[in-house]
Amino acid sequence: MSAQTTAVPWRRAGERSYALRLEGFAVNAGLVIGDGRAAVIDSGAGPAEAAELYAAVRTLTDLPLVLINTHAHGDHFFGNAYFRAQGVVDIWGHAVAATSIACHGAAQRDLVLEVDPAMAAARGPHTEILAPNRTVGTDSVELDLGGWSITLFHLGPAHTEGDLLIASGDVLFAGDLVEEGAKPQFGGSFPDSWNEALGRLMALGGSHPVVVPGHGEFVDLDFVRDQREELRTAIKLCRVALEDRSTDPARVIPSLPYAPAQSRHLLRRVRDTTGPQGE
Repeated sequence: MSAQTTAVPWRRAGERSYALRLEGFAVNAGLVIGDGRAAVIDSGAGPAEAAELYAAVRTLTDLPLVLINTHAHGDHFFGNAYFRAQGVVDIWGHAVAATSIACHGAAQRDLVLEVDPAMAAARGPHTEILAPNRTVGTDSVELDLGGWSITLFHLGPAHTEGDLLIASGDVLFAGDLVEEGAKPQFGGSFPDSWNEALGRLMALGGSHPVVVPGHGEFVDLDFVRDQREELRTAIKLCRVALEDRSTDPARVIPSLPYAPAQSRHLLRRVRDTTGPQGE
């Protein structure tokens, strides 16, 4: 985790669609610009990062804004209160994520201690926890930005129980359902369902050839396919280890394609969650 909060310039992902990497956790904040309003995707790790993101947004557009949270991890939603203070009324998220943020968001404050000490300590302006007030459930939601629409949808529990994806023309903002530059994080995840969600994402075919992950560089469906195959293999190894009652399941950790901490989380979540095993 870095204590830096300087954003790099916007990267164009596709028509009307941009992403900007926030240095604290390398989160890809997104921006989609319509003719009547613009959508900001994720708000950063606290008011300091959110202020920087908001200033960057205003270099590209002065339109009214809506805000979208991809999921309920603090590096993606701790900047919500700052955006509300700038006049943003509608904050969208999955219904499960909205509940999680409202009920448990404050428990994540230590996550941002190095990046935004004020947010971590709940001291200072715009450090309150603010959950989405507009929610997506089973059905997708289309937001008309004026001359351009985006679609908010859920592919099932995966990285979290309430992951939200945003389709904008050829571009898909995937949140932490897809990770580049670092391996997926499994604490609180649903591995089997994640595998299925990636399969559903791939089934979208060529509709969205550019995938903006929650962190890292833009990727394509070949990358998603590789990430899914790696996850499927790791789940199978975990399941074999868990089914062998004669030895400690943790023996499988060195065989998994992830760091030890991530592997332990994956093993625990395979044990603790149920769902379709996938193909």
